[in-house]
Amino acid sequence: MSQGLHSPEGAGRERTVISVDAMGGDKGPAAVVAGIVDSVSCAPGLDILLHGDEAQLAPLLARETALAGRVTLRHASGVVTMHDKPSHVMRHGQDTSMWSTIDSVRSGEAAAAVSCGNTGALMAVSMIRLRRLPGVNRPAIACLWPSRNPGGFNVMLDVGADVKADPRDLLQYAIMGAAYAHTGLHIAQPRVGLLNVGTEEHKGRPEMKEAGELLAAQAGAESFDYIGFVEGVDLPADRVDVIVTDGFTGNIALKTGEGTAKLISDFMREAFNAGILSKFAALLAMNSLKRLQRRMDPRRVNGGVFLGLRGTVVKSHGGADATGVAAAIGLAHRLAQARLTDRIAARVASAGDAGQDAPPVGSGPGAGNGSQSST
Repeated sequence: MSQGLHSPEGAGRERTVISVDAMGGDKGPAAVVAGIVDSVSCAPGLDILLHGDEAQLAPLLARETALAGRVTLRHASGVVTMHDKPSHVMRHGQDTSMWSTIDSVRSGEAAAAVSCGNTGALMAVSMIRLRRLPGVNRPAIACLWPSRNPGGFNVMLDVGADVKADPRDLLQYAIMGAAYAHTGLHIAQPRVGLLNVGTEEHKGRPEMKEAGELLAAQAGAESFDYIGFVEGVDLPADRVDVIVTDGFTGNIALKTGEGTAKLISDFMREAFNAGILSKFAALLAMNSLKRLQRRMDPRRVNGGVFLGLRGTVVKSHGGADATGVAAAIGLAHRLAQARLTDRIAARVASAGDAGQDAPPVGSGPGAGNGSQSST
């Protein structure tokens, strides 16, 4: 069953519709609906197209008067679980909430999609339904990494869309990441670094040197500054705005960072509960601890963005609560309003044209023509 899109009061203002998958997250649809409540309260121009089991979702929506006229419910009986293989979902997932969520972007009903579901399946469905932008060989997942930069974050990609990446792919990641940093973080001239085992030019595989040469050659034309190789210690530093790497390395770095943040949080909790004096010290430091908690809270930067597709897709963490879901929806809303996909398409096309006229860089397999076939 599909209900028509509402036209709330104030519809004279331009409104943005975000397509949201209510199923598949670890905390269930109740957390998604609670996150939507937070989202629409902060964004008067935001409407939601919600996909999932109507029997579960309709009662949840009925209890939230703030959602009246702001949410359209679209029934989808199937659910993609965290254990489903992407290949199986691609063949048999047409009735799922995830598939319906992506199709709403494809049809133009929604400006962007958000899902807490299976990452591999979400990328697979997004690839076959939205397809890649012309000139993009491999889409990438970009995440925001807390840092010492004035804006508080760095962009890192790829963090798991594809474990492979040749020099030309890394160049495209740099272009897409710079567009994301410019659009999402309002950085006029993002600084881009290539993640390597050292900052010296002779460090790393030959492919890394070739990628560095490509980035250096294209930096000026693509409105970013290439600062060279960066190391793991630079991920949270203020030396760079965009960190470029392959999906294998990026995903390990991301999961390591999440695990380390949780370990530090657990250690601090144990330390402040060690005894009466420790608890008294925690009470005295309560305001400072709360500020630290807000700054390090991973929920407020929840949402990996699929870049390189003909539509904006935000992957929320599978274990996201209402705060995390609201952050992912808010990110999708901002990127949709900024027309991130159009900006990336223009930059990739520009780089492809430049690559056709430029002489080959290096002697590796990625040298030569920069254009790639599009699915």
